[in-house]
Amino acid sequence: MLISRKQHQANRENAKRSTGPVSPEGKAAVRFNAVTFGLRARNVVLFDEDEGAYQQLFDVLESEWQPQAPTEKILLERMVVAHWLLMRADNSEAWISTATVPGPQQSALFDRVSAQRVRLERSFSTAMRELKQLQNERRARTQPEYTQPEPVQPAESEPAVTPPPMHRPAPPPAYVMSSAPVSPDTR
Repeated sequence: MLISRKQHQANRENAKRSTGPVSPEGKAAVRFNAVTFGLRARNVVLFDEDEGAYQQLFDVLESEWQPQAPTEKILLERMVVAHWLLMRADNSEAWISTATVPGPQQSALFDRVSAQRVRLERSFSTAMRELKQLQNERRARTQPEYTQPEPVQPAESEPAVTPPPMHRPAPPPAYVMSSAPVSPDTR
């Protein structure tokens, strides 16, 4: 839908007067108006949550996984955020169980939290699996390939020694077939 030039100019003039909150109290009050929940939220830690606990969780997982590449760090962050939101889901379930909500609504709320839990657990385990794979690939690239050492040439005065074979003979089987005669199949 197109608007007239006059309406467009009026909209621009009105927008100049709408600047949002000016005082620090007003800015603090609207700070979380656009908060989104989930893995892509701008603020993972909400105003009533402990940011120190989030940082501690991040530090513990970082010391356990020791990410090196940027992609590994992104996957670690995905794991931390998913776990943090899982803890928030636990709190939500506790709140739902104590709230005075009618039965059908309470059941619907539990269903939503349960679905969220499944998505977050899947996100955590997928990120962990991808992080393991990346770290294994990185370690494989940094380890030199095994090459068989060159045989040492014996000195002229020493007798030649043949090196032992590289592979060992297979051990005998742990079972022995019976020595009874086999009767022909008469089916």
